[in-house]
This record gives sequence, C-alpha cells and structure tokens, in this order.
Amino acid sequence: MISLKLFWERYPDAERPLRQWYKMAIHAHWSNLADVRRVYPHAASVRARSGETLTVFNIGENNYRLITRIRYDYLLVNVRAVLTHEEYDKGQWRR
Repeated sequence: MISLKLFWERYPDAERPLRQWYKMAIHAHWSNLADVRRVYPHAASVRARSGETLTVFNIGENNYRLITRIRYDYLLVNVRAVLTHEEYDKGQWRR
C-alpha cells in the first residue's frame, strides 16, 4: 500500500477513494473483468506496450487513475501506478 500512501500524501483528496478501493480489492474474488465491473463499472482493460493486460480504475470522481495488473487465477492485484488524469493521458505508463 506504500505507493497508494505516497500518492495521497501528494494529493490528499485521493486518500479516501484510494482507501476504499484498497479495502474492496483485498477482499475481492474477481474471476474476470466482468466481475470487476460489477463493483467498478468504469474499470477498463488496456494493453501496455509490453503486451501485458492492465486494468485501469477511475478514482476520486474521475480525477485519478489507478493502474493495476490483476492475476485472476491467483486472486492477486498489483498496483502499477497511481496517476492524475493529466499524467495518465500522457501515456508514459504504457511502457
């Protein structure tokens, strides 16, 4: 949770929605993106330049993007990045 904490220290209004997301994610038993979208309807599957499939969550009333890799087979969610909407739009996270 360190990367989430570092982010909300820079953007205090992100703390509450990131904590809510974290609490949901650690208890989630998602099997696929459809399961994720039952809780987070705007979650999107995106392809990184590496070919890896990532899941992006809109956080804080669409002000922030949380980029994750979800291993449904292991019930594992890795946070790859937390970005402002502007940083996300630049696309450097796709590397």
